Amino acid sequence: MARKKYHRRSIRLKGYDYSKAGYYFITICTKNRETLFGSIENGEMKLNEYGDIVREEWMKSSEIRREIELDYFIIMPDHIHGIVIINEPKSGVVSGVGAHGHAPLHRKPKSISSFVAGFKSIVTKRINILRNRPKMSVWQRGYYEHIVRSETDLKRIRTYIIENVDKWLNDSKIK
Repeated sequence: MARKKYHRRSIRLKGYDYSKAGYYFITICTKNRETLFGSIENGEMKLNEYGDIVREEWMKSSEIRREIELDYFIIMPDHIHGIVIINEPKSGVVSGVGAHGHAPLHRKPKSISSFVAGFKSIVTKRINILRNRPKMSVWQRGYYEHIVRSETDLKRIRTYIIENVDKWLNDSKIK
């Protein structure tokens, strides 16, 4: 009996270069939407030790990846929303020593997908060390991204991030 092949449909903008300088709104959710990073208490997100790891690694991202900056973000019980900015490379040169030890490397900035993959990987590794489950998934496969295309769009997304705890509380009342 032949097995059916399932193909995931990409939500990425066809032909778009996701290493291009710009603002990107990203949402990354936990596997099965497990409330892993803390809880909402008195209208405020209270991070637990796993949520602290997510915050630490998010903040480290702009130190490790010099081509990016971080804008507004929020860690929720089962996801993180954040705006990531990829900056234009300075003359195409990355400071530091090249592969042969003498000259700077010339390359394009890394893509949003490489940023997300690295972030998810280190968070998963650190959380799994704490919970003593080395191969346990933390994140759902993939992530949501939106290319921010205007100041109005950026303001709307920042407001959404700021109001996310209130939205969570309102959504949980409906359930």
